[in-house]
Amino acid sequence: QVQLVESGGGLVQAGGSLRLSCTASGIIFSINTMGWYRQAPGKQRELVAAITSGGSTNYADSVKGRFTISRDNAKNTVYLQMNSLKPEDTAVYYCHTQSPFGPGDWGQGTQVTVSS
Repeated sequence: QVQLVESGGGLVQAGGSLRLSCTASGIIFSINTMGWYRQAPGKQRELVAAITSGGSTNYADSVKGRFTISRDNAKNTVYLQMNSLKPEDTAVYYCHTQSPFGPGDWGQGTQVTVSS
């Protein structure tokens, strides 16, 4: 079955950096679009960044210029480098995978907390 394992979350001061990782199994990683979403308390889950199988990326306006999504198909892993973190980036961050052939799957989430 599909498994997405996230890591790299934690507590950081405003202005700091974190790198999230998500390692996938049970999928043909190289053909899937991979994404990072986040959900803050009391808010809807929102797309942060996504990367297609061809390497095209898109970002939420709120993170453009600060976050970078990348993938390593040899390691079945997608990364989210987060720089210049702000308190409003505090949320649970979820990895998502989308196959061209069926429904998507979610990771269990990793908490990111940015203190002011």
